[in-house]
Amino acid sequence: MHMIVTGGAGFLGQQCIARLLQAESFALAPEAAQPIRALTAFDVVEGDYQHPKLRYVVGDIADPHQVSALFRDDTAAIIHLAAVVSGTAEANFDLGMRVNLDGIRNLLQAARAQAKPIRLLFASSIAVFGGELPEVVRDETTPTPQGSYGIQKYIGEQLVQDYSRKGFIDGRSVRIPTVVVRPGKPNGAASGFASNIIREPLAGRRVVLPVDPATAMWVASPRAVVTMLMHALSLAPELWGWNRAINLPGLTVTMHEEIAALAKVAGQEPLSLIEQRPDPSILRLVNTWASRFDTARALAMGFTADDDVEAIVRAYVEDHPEAIHKL
Repeated sequence: MHMIVTGGAGFLGQQCIARLLQAESFALAPEAAQPIRALTAFDVVEGDYQHPKLRYVVGDIADPHQVSALFRDDTAAIIHLAAVVSGTAEANFDLGMRVNLDGIRNLLQAARAQAKPIRLLFASSIAVFGGELPEVVRDETTPTPQGSYGIQKYIGEQLVQDYSRKGFIDGRSVRIPTVVVRPGKPNGAASGFASNIIREPLAGRRVVLPVDPATAMWVASPRAVVTMLMHALSLAPELWGWNRAINLPGLTVTMHEEIAALAKVAGQEPLSLIEQRPDPSILRLVNTWASRFDTARALAMGFTADDDVEAIVRAYVEDHPEAIHKL
């Protein structure tokens, strides 16, 4: 079978691609495992991961013709990760709408045109929750996004829901926690500081914490998120029922707890590189986000979270030894 990963050059996209191609086959339940004969990574740039079965296509997710050209007769599944992140979507409304909203609609329309329903996994976000929320967000809590990114993701979820209801696709949307620790350079995500305060000091670089250390966030490691994405893609349609969107498990972690975990892993020296300097534009967004979830439905479906925040920091050190300075 052939699979497509949009946002395939991004760090989650690269990890998903590596996981799939290293496994060589994949089971889209209730079907038995089938060999992955080809995989297309679609993004605005090419990624670093190379494999004989992998083809990179550089293009624009907002161009319906380019999106339609990704499909083959044997295309069986799509992981849709391509997106403009939260801070950028808030700062550039038109870009966010073009990529986050036009992109998912183009993909759904192209999938609808195929001979049989294709399984489509949409990477949504906990940013669909905002404003006046209960202390703990539960599966039945109504999404009330308070930023452009969250609104665009929620609209995408509803489109996946309706295309699935109509039988055009076999869709499912997963609301991903804030991913910590993201490798590479800081990006435009308003939540980026949660990774920056671990990654940058470990690399020997100074970093700014733009929120109060008591600020809590719902987080998950890249390892856990990729595992959960693979699980979501593999589950049989009947396990999702009528509701094709789910809150993924994570951990509620304060920035103070993250810094304490950093000290346990790397000692006190990196902590001197962290400067607290409030940023009103980030605070406006972060203060509307949910930080505590009851993910009973996801846990019952077999999704699992990280053990603790120290394990998340240690996993980053193990996975990215090249980015660690004098440990």
